Amino acid sequence: MAARISPAATTLAASFRRPPPGSRIILFSSLSVRRVVVLRPSVHGQRRWRTVFSVLAEDKATPSPAEEEEVRMAPSNRAAERSARKLSERRTYLIAAVMSSLGITSMAVAAVYYRFAWQMEGGDVPMTEMAGTFALSVGAAVGMEFWARWAHRALWHASLWHMHESHHRPREGPFELNDVFAIINAVPAIALLSFGFFHRGLLPGLCFGAGLGITLFGIAYMFVHDGLVHRRFPVGPIADVPYFQRVAAAHQIHHSDKFEGVPYGLFMGPKELEEVGGLKELEKEVSRRIKAYNNSSDIKA
Repeated sequence: MAARISPAATTLAASFRRPPPGSRIILFSSLSVRRVVVLRPSVHGQRRWRTVFSVLAEDKATPSPAEEEEVRMAPSNRAAERSARKLSERRTYLIAAVMSSLGITSMAVAAVYYRFAWQMEGGDVPMTEMAGTFALSVGAAVGMEFWARWAHRALWHASLWHMHESHHRPREGPFELNDVFAIINAVPAIALLSFGFFHRGLLPGLCFGAGLGITLFGIAYMFVHDGLVHRRFPVGPIADVPYFQRVAAAHQIHHSDKFEGVPYGLFMGPKELEEVGGLKELEKEVSRRIKAYNNSSDIKA
């Protein structure tokens, strides 16, 4: 865009005199003209605006039809590129989630089967060991919710915020630094499962159950947190379960910081909100998410 000095502006500029003491000179500009304006004080303390002269007159080249079409289509092209990128990211994470879930689930099922088959080779059924394994499976799965809630508050939002912060920002790409925590939690689960699988006795049975419970919690956490809440991949009928809808809404409130970060847990998030008087806000968020989900389903259909 070219700019030129208008003859009128040159004439006015030549006749411009220094403003009186106490005046303020302010430059106003637009796409077509710039003006110098003087704010002059009066004897009564009031100020009067006075335009002194025009400084610039800008020549705007007339765009060609092709350029106009390009400008008109630019927003839709950017939206299409953004949508394609998001779809590619979801597909990438979906493949990773399905492969890891099927792989871990199949290994866990095979480990349980072969471990108890191996334990019963002598004909005696180790009932105490089996009961301990199943009890620790449930106990570890429930205990992981309390561990995750404590770690979320005391570690992830404190000393480990530099890693967890990636989860509270718009994600660039299919993965984020916060995903490292899933790998960290998998290490003790694998260790416990390995020790319990290759050894007999009550203690190995308890360790095997604890590792199994951590694994089950991790799979459930991924589907509800990553799939349902943050929609990194489709979860199917899980989205229609009322309890999971409340869990998703509670975690969304955590990201809004309306109650100083509460809830920090996932599956017990609605209970945490109830304790701080956030049930009304929870119901509003549930309704909002259901409406948004139904609208997106209508658009896809």
